[in-house]
Amino acid sequence: MTGARLNGVDADREAQLLFRVIDTISAGLDLRQMLQGVATLVTETTATDVCFVHLLDEKGRVLRLHGATPPFDSLVGQIELALGEGVSGWVAEHGEPVVILDDKAADPRYRYIPALRGEEFISMVSVPIVTPLGHLVGVLNVHTRARRAFSGADVELLRTVAGLVAGAIENARLHRRLAEREEALESFAERIVEWQERESRRLAGEIHDGISQRIVSLFFHLSAAADAIAADPALAAEQIGRAQELAAGALDETRSAIAGLRPPVLDDLGLAASLDSLGHSFPGLDVRVDAADLRMAGHVETAVYRTAQEALQNVAKHAGAQSARIRLSQHASRVVLEVSDDGSGFDPEAQRAASEPDRGMPRPTGLGLSGMRERAELLGGTLELISAPGRGTTVRLAVPFTPPAFSGPLPDHRGTPG
Repeated sequence: MTGARLNGVDADREAQLLFRVIDTISAGLDLRQMLQGVATLVTETTATDVCFVHLLDEKGRVLRLHGATPPFDSLVGQIELALGEGVSGWVAEHGEPVVILDDKAADPRYRYIPALRGEEFISMVSVPIVTPLGHLVGVLNVHTRARRAFSGADVELLRTVAGLVAGAIENARLHRRLAEREEALESFAERIVEWQERESRRLAGEIHDGISQRIVSLFFHLSAAADAIAADPALAAEQIGRAQELAAGALDETRSAIAGLRPPVLDDLGLAASLDSLGHSFPGLDVRVDAADLRMAGHVETAVYRTAQEALQNVAKHAGAQSARIRLSQHASRVVLEVSDDGSGFDPEAQRAASEPDRGMPRPTGLGLSGMRERAELLGGTLELISAPGRGTTVRLAVPFTPPAFSGPLPDHRGTPG
């Protein structure tokens, strides 16, 4: 920073401005409060009338007003400029400062924005807000009502302030992204726990209502057989026969409960062949299967298989379809499953409205879509439902590809559609 004077503002006051800016950006304020404070300091110390801070969005396409001195502070978040639009857009696009002494309207780069009342201000300086690594994050503007001959030293001072602000903006954005990620991970963990609890309750219910009841009956029949062996062999044989039936039923229910966790067919055949076998298990449907032979982590294969299974069950029960098709493919880092049918279809918006809570009680859809969506989200994927009356339905699941040997952290649940 040079020791040059800023139109009568001495070097001591310039240094004071920079120290106060550093204090403001180090105070732990949120981004908006910090930018408001910096804008106020700039106008007070440089004897300018208004200051605007426009930040470039994270896609690098739009400048949005994020800080302004009164009375324009109420417009924060409402003023936008495309990259290259207006003086600020030009500065952002070229990375160079602009000084206009008067007659802004004659400058081809200037764009009049009624809400900012540009006609009230004669002179302006616009400087890029650039990090030490050269990353553009926005533009800082100051305006004066009286004509003002801004010097090179004036511009350098404002660029120094902008450089200090740039680092604070980057830190604030990084902190926000980290906070959002932590919140997302907490939510993800809560949903994992809820899912596990729900599965535990389901298994407990199946064991209590099915398997345990059969075992209790089995005990009574065996006890009766033991008591009747000497006195009534025929009755004992009958009781043993019933006990065998109960034991077979309990074994079937045990297998079913285990299959509810991971279908054994996946271990026996692999995912592609399991989907083909699944298609043949619906005799009322002509199911064509086009599945790539993909090997993935067990929990991903189970989720894909379960989604296909539930989707085909919906087709068989609700679609009135004659044929269906299962497609499994890999696109870059994502696996895509599509289950489509030639059935009656429906209006997804009407279906969504029907499933919304009514007086606190949700209306059941009977389609099991919420479970499929939740399963997809837990894997960091998405589930789409594409349908229209008379045009059939397609269920599309897209999840991150996770190889079998994967042993790292769970995928980010906010994944984008494939």
